[in-house]
Amino acid sequence: MSPDELAQLCRQHQTVLLEMNESRIRVAVPDQVPSGLLETLNFADNRSVELEYWSRERLETYQHARESSTPFSTVPNSAVELVSHMLAKAVTRRASDIHIEPGATQGRIRLRIDGVLHSLTTFPIEMAGALVTRLKVLSNLDVAERRLPQDGQFTLTVESEALSLRISTLPCQHGEKVVLRLMRNNSHPLTPDALGMTPDALNCFRQALHSPQGLLLVTGPTGSGKTLTLYSGLNELNQPGVNISSVEDPVEIPLEGITQTQIHPRAGLTFQAVLRSLLRQDPDVIMVGEIRDGETAEIAIKAAQTGHLVLSTLHTHSAVQTLTRMEQMGVARWQIASALRLIIAQRLVRRLCSHCRIRGDTDIVLPSHLWPRPLPDWQPQGCEQCYGGFYERHALFELLPVDETLRQAIANGVSQAELTQMANGLGLPGLHECGFHAVEQGLTTVQELWRVLGVAP
Repeated sequence: MSPDELAQLCRQHQTVLLEMNESRIRVAVPDQVPSGLLETLNFADNRSVELEYWSRERLETYQHARESSTPFSTVPNSAVELVSHMLAKAVTRRASDIHIEPGATQGRIRLRIDGVLHSLTTFPIEMAGALVTRLKVLSNLDVAERRLPQDGQFTLTVESEALSLRISTLPCQHGEKVVLRLMRNNSHPLTPDALGMTPDALNCFRQALHSPQGLLLVTGPTGSGKTLTLYSGLNELNQPGVNISSVEDPVEIPLEGITQTQIHPRAGLTFQAVLRSLLRQDPDVIMVGEIRDGETAEIAIKAAQTGHLVLSTLHTHSAVQTLTRMEQMGVARWQIASALRLIIAQRLVRRLCSHCRIRGDTDIVLPSHLWPRPLPDWQPQGCEQCYGGFYERHALFELLPVDETLRQAIANGVSQAELTQMANGLGLPGLHECGFHAVEQGLTTVQELWRVLGVAP
């Protein structure tokens, strides 16, 4: 086989062809050799195969560096080529979102990696229309409609990986902005143990999961890992003797053994309509992708009060604020108190690269009411193993189990400040406290905590 053919064969198995001569082939592979790699190489070529074991981070960095050796802006000659190259680089760099933004004289493409946007390239503004049209064709959107926002989704195979993408278009000053959300086949283990909770928090989560009825809420901003937490809980409950149904927008992680329904508002298939139908489907567990309004909240709470375990998400800043938010939706306090079992607030912070992080000479001293000990001043450096000193993200959790005392306080209408004091008395750490523990362990930096959580009160 030619070097190009062998290199492509290695890429299909997420490995790298390092060297090829008359007698041998040298290939970099992860710790766990991909299934079928050796058989395929031996079948395709008669030379001996030598394996060199690399970390997954090093493999990704090597591939990224090799691709970057050719300037991106000189490669695409058409919208089709630009889309192909853009998606390939997004997959290689582990991007979660792609932003395509038209400007006055040129457009730009940015990738969100580990929660932060990074510039990828610019493109001639004359190509903007064709680029948006290409993406609309792929997602079956109306190519003639440029005055109104549109949403859709499509599936492609990129770099030998099946990729599902959600698309959102928005008219703006110089054309249409497009944001693509990349949804991969999840490689993260879907178990509560893999979420990164402390033993006490994990035990609290499991107790709520195995309650016969009640409402379990996971809160946080968009992109904070709420969906993964919910799916991990559902996967633990997914047993032959349990009937689990979900209503989502969209279905992000298909799970065998669970009835998953995607809403379609234009056809009248709303969260409320599906929820009412699910209650007639003899469910044991119901998952609602997101509680967006009072009607959905009321149906979910009634389901939790009538013998069902209901799991859902809500956009709030803290566990205690969730109670206020539901009250603002029009749900009575006594209903909230009777239904709630557990509230989980969570965030994702970028994880320091263990290969290049360095500790500053002077530790960081916080006010004693925030943290009693000096914190190490970790500094991200950036190396061949990572992008900018960080690699992937670490989850922070704040759990608020609703016991009888707290339930009575909620029903009696105590203030948010009083509820916060009662929550602190339960002994489970808050988001900032979890973050400070992560800094002590060298997982992230104090500056990253302030970026994600804001300065502690």
